[in-house]
Amino acid sequence: MAVKVNGQERQVPEGTSILGLLEMHKLTPEKVAVELNRRLIRTAQYAQALNDGDEIEIVTFVGGG
Repeated sequence: MAVKVNGQERQVPEGTSILGLLEMHKLTPEKVAVELNRRLIRTAQYAQALNDGDEIEIVTFVGGG
């Protein structure tokens, strides 16, 4: 199925969850913020399956001073 990740269309297997998508991109769930269809998603909801046409924005946290 097709989803949009940070503005780029990607093909992912049917039933892929937000957590699965993060794993595909080698991202740690605790170190990112995820927006699904313009709504901020809590970490507890990362197991939810994505749907064809969903738009996901992933923002990584960067430390520094």
